[in-house]
Amino acid sequence: MAASIYGADVNERHRHRYEVNNHYVPALEKAGMIISARTPSENLPEIMELPQTMHPWFVGVQFHPEFTSTPREGHPLFKAFVEAAVAYKGKV
Repeated sequence: MAASIYGADVNERHRHRYEVNNHYVPALEKAGMIISARTPSENLPEIMELPQTMHPWFVGVQFHPEFTSTPREGHPLFKAFVEAAVAYKGKV
């Protein structure tokens, strides 16, 4: 899903030192989590998601999309979430 939102490259920033411990990544992937983007230098997960067969729209990110979002031009993640919510509304 992240690839359909961002394309091939993700360039975001975050202002913290918290990271996903790569020791736990195999267990997360075994449970169905998809690591969709990693940091280029440390190979740490930046975007994680669940397949739509498990959840209609589940994306977790390490960065802050609100830093680049404005009321007139929402961040691509926010736009994708709202679009998915509107599409899902009729299915419940």
